[in-house]
Amino acid sequence: MKTIVVCSGGLDSVTLAYKVAAEHKLHSLISFDYGQRHKKELDYAARAARDLGVKHHIVDLTPVGALLTGSSLTSDDIDVPDGHYAEETMRITVVPNRNAIMLAVAFGAAASARADAVAAAVHGGDHFIYPDCRPDFIKSFQTMQNHALEGVRDVSLYTPFLHGSKADIAAEAGRLGVPIDRTWSCYKGGETHCGRCGTCVERREALELARVPDPTVYVDRDYWKQARAEHMARSLGASPIPPAQAGAHTTSGD
Repeated sequence: MKTIVVCSGGLDSVTLAYKVAAEHKLHSLISFDYGQRHKKELDYAARAARDLGVKHHIVDLTPVGALLTGSSLTSDDIDVPDGHYAEETMRITVVPNRNAIMLAVAFGAAASARADAVAAAVHGGDHFIYPDCRPDFIKSFQTMQNHALEGVRDVSLYTPFLHGSKADIAAEAGRLGVPIDRTWSCYKGGETHCGRCGTCVERREALELARVPDPTVYVDRDYWKQARAEHMARSLGASPIPPAQAGAHTTSGD
């Protein structure tokens, strides 16, 4: 199955690229510049393409991104919140229709390249915050593309992580030998992973749960423990756990 992988340069999509390269036929990686503050991720996508020996295409969507205001990822005057990925506060990171726009472009590219599939690294942990990562969206988008490309090319949307967790992806990264420190997750756009934004917390938690070594440098390497403990306490209706106690928690026994 000749496949184009939508690759941001993050842990999920780079792992997906390695999975496709190992199990199918990786045609190329496609990335999107939509004016995101964490544009550094594109450098990591380019590196993944070089490591895998395939072409890398960066599509300039900055004029489109300029219209997609109201998100902390595209608006400099809105801060990226700290905390657990599954908190309500993370909704400010939603970029309206982001996946729909990117996937539509990727499907057009796949049809033109005579590819069989477009792969996207959406996963179960995305469902709470991002509507364009949910199973209903994936199913509906495939139906739409079947009509859009009818008689032109049959292209499938390959989403092997759709019902899995971030920890499942981390385990897959370990199995495939993905260089973890050659992926970029942080939404804040700094020179180093902050360790505090939702994506950093989710990354640290997933790699810990999967028992995959994480050589990534973080400004705050252990904040994820506090964020996870506070999220679990809120989920159970309990009072937030003080930072000193949260830092003492480990993933074992949870």
